[in-house]
Amino acid sequence: MVFAADPYVAPPALRNGHRMTLYAWARRRRFPRLPEPEARLFDVAPQTRVLAKCHWQDRRAEHPTFLLLHGLEGSADAHYMRGLADKGWAAGFNVVRLNQRNCGGTDHLAEGVYHSGLTADPMAVIRELIDHDRLRSIVVAGYSLGGNLSVRMAGEYGDAVPAEVKGFAAVSPTIDLMSCIEALERRSNWIYQWNFMRDLKGRIRRKVRLYPESYSVAGLRRLRTVRQFDDAYTAPMSGYRDAADYYHRASALRVIANARVPTLILSAEDDPFVPAEQFRHPDVAGNPHVKVVLTRHGGHCGFIDASRNGDDGYWAERTVVKWGQQADKTRGGGS
Repeated sequence: MVFAADPYVAPPALRNGHRMTLYAWARRRRFPRLPEPEARLFDVAPQTRVLAKCHWQDRRAEHPTFLLLHGLEGSADAHYMRGLADKGWAAGFNVVRLNQRNCGGTDHLAEGVYHSGLTADPMAVIRELIDHDRLRSIVVAGYSLGGNLSVRMAGEYGDAVPAEVKGFAAVSPTIDLMSCIEALERRSNWIYQWNFMRDLKGRIRRKVRLYPESYSVAGLRRLRTVRQFDDAYTAPMSGYRDAADYYHRASALRVIANARVPTLILSAEDDPFVPAEQFRHPDVAGNPHVKVVLTRHGGHCGFIDASRNGDDGYWAERTVVKWGQQADKTRGGGS
């Protein structure tokens, strides 16, 4: 699929990866035109459910659908999830904002934990949307960890991708987890590490209250990095030997060569902890189904530009919607 993204130009004051990332994270946003969502539970595994917030167009089966995936310790209510939903809805898409396991106040719906390689959950959601809702055009879009999931799904599906799945998109995706963890551990990135660990530790404490036989807080206070957390909790609870094994096997980079449907990657050269080098890997650059747009500025999941003509200035959200519209038409969407 031939696709041309509109040029991205960061405001002069935000031409710094940290400044852009933190400003985008802290900036308050409102979406008055986005209707109230319908809450929906999806059974994705035995005794495991995930909660989605769904925005349905009238006669939903006649419209294309975005399935949105958030990042580490995010939720369906993250600003970028609502921002992309707002733009997708205005463009005529249904939008399904999916909470990953335990996220968005849903720790009680699943004993296990979510992780960067857990594609089975969104794949189960896609199957239900196709079989139950009769949706005929679905585009998956994810941010950061959710971006890794989106790209990984494209690779895992390979030639067997359902005809109803028209494309994938990823913003600031962590497709090489080890390189991203190494970047996160730089001294200049302490604020992001601290924020992730605060939220991850809080999740384990909630899990202990809900599932005391499966979780323990022994040693939790000593953990200081996401790598240490993944060694202690994520990896052993998800079938990986250790954090290194998890990062290797769960990275979308391992399977991206198999992607056979249009897959968009948006990332910035100045992203504080998603190094751009991973997007120049031969398995990425050599796959004609993968379109990579690397901008000079944009930070991590930022990409704010000048607001104009009623637009709120979030370039990545506009670009993903444009990609979704083109993917829907190129692969014979039913809309």
